[in-house]
Amino acid sequence: MIKYIFVTGGVVSSLGKGIAAASLAAILESRGLKITIMKLDPYINVDPGTMNPFQHGEVFVTEDGAETDLDLGHYERFISTRMKKTNNFTTGQIYESVLKKERRGDYLGKTVQVIPHVTNEIQNFIFLGCESHSKNVFDIAIIEIGGTVGDIESLPFLEAARQMNLRLGRGNTAFIHLTLVPFMSSSGELKTKPTQHSVQKLREIGIYPNILLCRADRRIPNEELEKISMFSNVPLDSVISVWDENSIYKIPSMLHEQKVDSLVCEALNLNHSPAADLSLWEGLINNLENTKYEITIGMVGKYVDLTESYMSVTEALIHAGIHAKSKINIKYVDAEDIEIHGTHQLENLDAILVPGGFGARGIEGKIIAIRYARENNIPYLGICLGMQLAVIEFSRNVAGLIGANSTEFDPLTAYPVVALINEWINKEGKSEKRNNLSDFGGTMRKGSQSVPVKPNTLAYEIYGQQVNERHRHRYEVNNIYMHILETAGLIISSKTINENLSEIIELSGHPWFIGVQFHPEFTSTPRNGHPLFSSYVEAAIHKKN
Repeated sequence: MIKYIFVTGGVVSSLGKGIAAASLAAILESRGLKITIMKLDPYINVDPGTMNPFQHGEVFVTEDGAETDLDLGHYERFISTRMKKTNNFTTGQIYESVLKKERRGDYLGKTVQVIPHVTNEIQNFIFLGCESHSKNVFDIAIIEIGGTVGDIESLPFLEAARQMNLRLGRGNTAFIHLTLVPFMSSSGELKTKPTQHSVQKLREIGIYPNILLCRADRRIPNEELEKISMFSNVPLDSVISVWDENSIYKIPSMLHEQKVDSLVCEALNLNHSPAADLSLWEGLINNLENTKYEITIGMVGKYVDLTESYMSVTEALIHAGIHAKSKINIKYVDAEDIEIHGTHQLENLDAILVPGGFGARGIEGKIIAIRYARENNIPYLGICLGMQLAVIEFSRNVAGLIGANSTEFDPLTAYPVVALINEWINKEGKSEKRNNLSDFGGTMRKGSQSVPVKPNTLAYEIYGQQVNERHRHRYEVNNIYMHILETAGLIISSKTINENLSEIIELSGHPWFIGVQFHPEFTSTPRNGHPLFSSYVEAAIHKKN
């Protein structure tokens, strides 16, 4: 029987429930337990795929092509279990399912209500999500409930968790509450009252936390921990100090040192599990803190004011740095600033990266940055949109296709070198204005796809014969222009088997210049790094040294 741990949050959002849940999972996995994690999001959107990155942050893509919350990226980076569509669901998906059942008559004419119908559906989604990994039998499922205790949106999820606790019985569920202990600079002291109120709110719902994770910008002294214990009715050894660290990969050791994994095993009657072996994480931290090199990578984007928009890319670079014993400094460069002020922000960079994205804003600034990297022999990595823009830049400035563009940005461009597949309508390559796409969440190529790699290329050195990565895009490099671009010197080093779509492009005569249509950042982990990012970081180190 699977045991369940519910992770809730209090006081404010963005405390790091996802990292806390993933770190706990990493410790439990190091004890030989099989772990899965789910994220329950209280917004009504069916998925985050159409949400503005400024509001939501990165959209993570699973192997089976689901667009999910960025926390699933943390889960995959901390544990070996691969996430699926069923590891993340939203209020929108729950209500969509309930309404479909009501229309079919599944409720036999009953009045459909939040309790029991919505809360039962939430429980069904949890049970089905934990059973969907047919090759795995899990010991523990960690369920992260999004939002903050006290929010009206989260109440059905919390009520479902309370009912599951009652339904499964003692020893089969545990509750961990992550809360804030703010430091008031005016009085020079940590304040425990917000945590007290947050736990009180949980208890009013009928949930009694087994463990409190108390977030602060510093270690919380015993006096404050004792006060929290007394007023929250949680044993002192279960009130855990979680302070700010310079790396999220230090959190597993922090929790283990305070015996959080032992407390969880005790609550779930799993004391027979072996002791935790965190040598892997200790080795990673040792590499992170004992570097030989230091490089600066410029990430040129348009969501740079919210760096969570590029969470997986940032982490993939850090992973590569860990294994190369190199400190990675990431300089976030606003593409619109390049359009206005020129390329001075790109000077003294050791490498340039253009990540994925949508929409026309900042596009010309990104193209200027790509040209700068190409002409100055700076290692360049373009991901998804970053590859498409590299093709546009090459088409304009090398292949002589003046005004070349993507139909995403200019539907009537004379040279649509990037377009929707259904826009490749004649031999000249010109396209008609594209039709409006009414369902933006359902028109993409998504999920994992395995494709061959051309021998005697840089991509072959990195990947070998095959590359299997995850996709999230709707525009493709236009096949009609492939011959022109290849004649001009562009190397298309990987194509899909059936459609002949470009997957990887590179440049001859450049020390390191690669664009990939897929998202390699989604498969990078701190354990092994990622071959593409490792090669990229090594090229940047070579350039600097």
